[in-house]
Amino acid sequence: MGRIALPDPPLLVITDRHQARRSLLDLIEEILAAGARWLMVREKDLPDPALAEVVRGVLERARRYGAVVMVNAAVEVAAACGADGVHLPQGVPVAEARRRLGPGRWIGVSVHSLAEAQRAAEAGADYITLSPIFPSISKPDYGPPLGLEVLRQVATAVPLPVIALGGVTPENARRCLEAGAAGVAALGSVMAAADPRAVIQAYREALGSR
Repeated sequence: MGRIALPDPPLLVITDRHQARRSLLDLIEEILAAGARWLMVREKDLPDPALAEVVRGVLERARRYGAVVMVNAAVEVAAACGADGVHLPQGVPVAEARRRLGPGRWIGVSVHSLAEAQRAAEAGADYITLSPIFPSISKPDYGPPLGLEVLRQVATAVPLPVIALGGVTPENARRCLEAGAAGVAALGSVMAAADPRAVIQAYREALGSR
């Protein structure tokens, strides 16, 4: 599969309704209006029927803005709801997800090392998230940060867009791009923000978005 063209801005916003200061769908509407164009629904504690309801609500709003919606881990929910793809935890086979989703939808994979990144590329992933790059505020037990040098090594070694995740803020996002990342991902910095619009705008400026 050819290299995918990432949304503009190349900012993957990952949901966590427990951190949000308003209803998740209201927050999604707000950040889409501010320019977010790539979302991952990651509500791991929800059973599939409830998760599907959330995904459909996110999709309804995202379609009005031409935004891409991924679903974390739940391949069947992503397929049934018509999401744009699925994001797989480390160790989940890419081939099985591809068979279920077909060739037209994206498959991302979470990786935490160069070896995992290489395996994801060989398995046919469309992009990877590499984490944690910096100490993570929303996930303090995430593990020791990999740093920009590992990000640079992975981005050089694999023929996939590498999305920097973990402690990435508007203040350090540009450094991730300079190290070779194709984009960045954000969770707590957006979900828990008092002014999510301003945070999205700050990321857009840092990433040089149109």
